[in-house]
Amino acid sequence: MNSPTHRSAPPNGARWLTQALEAEGVRTLFGYPGGTIMPFYDALVDSSLKHILVRHEQGAALAANGFARASGQVGVCVATSGPGASNLVTGIADAMLDSVPMVCITGQVGTPLLGTDAFQELDVFGLTLPSVDDLPRVVADAFRIAREGRPGPVLIDLPKDVQLADASHLPAHLPASVEPPAAAADAAIAEAIAALAAAEKPVVYGGGGIALGEAVQDLRDFVEASAIPTVMTLRGLGALPPQHPQSLGMLGMHGTRAANMAVQESDLLLVLGARFDDRATGKLAEFAPFARVVHIDADAYEISKLRSADVAVPGNVSHAIRALRAAFPSPKAHQDAWRKRCAQHRDRFAARYDAPGQHIYAPALLKRLSEVAPADAVIACDVGQHQMWVAQHCRFNHPRNHLTSGALGTMGFGLPAAMGAQFACPDRTVVLVSGDGSFMMNVQELTTIARCRLPVKIVLLDNSSLGMVRQWQELFFAERYSEIDLSDNPDFVALAKVFGIAATRIDNRDDVEGGLAALLAEPGPALLHVAIDARANVWPLVPPNTANSTMLESNPAHVRQETPNAIPA
Repeated sequence: MNSPTHRSAPPNGARWLTQALEAEGVRTLFGYPGGTIMPFYDALVDSSLKHILVRHEQGAALAANGFARASGQVGVCVATSGPGASNLVTGIADAMLDSVPMVCITGQVGTPLLGTDAFQELDVFGLTLPSVDDLPRVVADAFRIAREGRPGPVLIDLPKDVQLADASHLPAHLPASVEPPAAAADAAIAEAIAALAAAEKPVVYGGGGIALGEAVQDLRDFVEASAIPTVMTLRGLGALPPQHPQSLGMLGMHGTRAANMAVQESDLLLVLGARFDDRATGKLAEFAPFARVVHIDADAYEISKLRSADVAVPGNVSHAIRALRAAFPSPKAHQDAWRKRCAQHRDRFAARYDAPGQHIYAPALLKRLSEVAPADAVIACDVGQHQMWVAQHCRFNHPRNHLTSGALGTMGFGLPAAMGAQFACPDRTVVLVSGDGSFMMNVQELTTIARCRLPVKIVLLDNSSLGMVRQWQELFFAERYSEIDLSDNPDFVALAKVFGIAATRIDNRDDVEGGLAALLAEPGPALLHVAIDARANVWPLVPPNTANSTMLESNPAHVRQETPNAIPA
């Protein structure tokens, strides 16, 4: 209960800030207290804000990141100065590269001590407040910048004396208005329509900008009407239902053969909110060699940055897609043969789940997980082989249901991100799929999950190695394995139980059905430890610096060894 002394205390900068956060619609924030941020933590006692105490500041940043990804709202995290602030950096960088709206608040030494190398002083690049009078402007700007245009993280660096300064003269906080992206120019839209109508082999290439632009339904309406074959980037998955007849799946390094073949053969790419990331394009000079490019993106900087656009359409992605939909009320007859070819490739090269033996086959387990979990379940993952298996074999009905560290590839992302997603979506099932390497990087947040009784369901795929590094060493470093052995992992079931989390282990494919059912039926947090074959690799794979048409389905060296009469590569 709040004390009368606190309730009657004159408002200072810290108290004003808590009221401003409430006015911005913030309800939950993640953080860890320390010396220079203590006035803010004192003010939290009298606020309506729900603060979640994490066990490492990186967990705070990644939880806010997951909260924002799952909800579309601004995620908020807090830390003290010095090491507290620097521990947020990975989560901030992850949000920056994946366009996640976040506001990060760090304490700072008092303004008289700035530049003196005071205890826990760190020069943090952000919106630094020189005086309490700057609070209204800085807070309004921070949330506006985080939300507006291409979203991203903003850091407010808050000196301790500013937090303690008298703020009784400051007005009540008013959130700044957010300007939507301008509508695309009519001339550019008309040019895009003409190019699309003339194409015989068009492909829609969708990315994370579809969800950021609130254009998911617009995309579905357009693809349904035009029947144009569609591929997605890692962060675009879910924008088109995977069972849709025009969905060819993910393109790129671990994309489907059908998706990569369609792109490589196409004569026009309709690029929607994607940025030609190297993991999607493979060798850029050989990417979609016959295709003209129509590039629609809210961020004009991304257009022609890596691949020159024949038709550039900067502006509101949703508006542009609706304009295309109006111009294509039905499929174009001259594209029928192309649609048939893409459908044949999709069926011919569909993933198979009949791996031999009794080992648990991770792709089959993850496919089954997405079948038995609720349709609106949020699945978070870490980084590595399991991340690619999730992208390939889980089925998402919206991009916000797939939380993955795309551009930065942050190991340790999954556990705190799932935690943040569960706070954002308390009535929905949240599942974390992690690997034994990534899981240990933020394992301390099991305490936060247990304390808050968050019903996060954890599927831990354990191959006792750094699987993706091992796979690359096998394929590209002559099987010279270096520092990938994790055979001394802890007993993960015992570890979870120490934290008060229900846990069980399976290592035989006959146990998969029962293991998943028990995991999802558990009312609180639970962990399913899944032992998988350490030799299992992610297929297909496009080798680095090669075209997406060069897809491996197995280790070529092993194929040569098993087939003595094969012609050497």
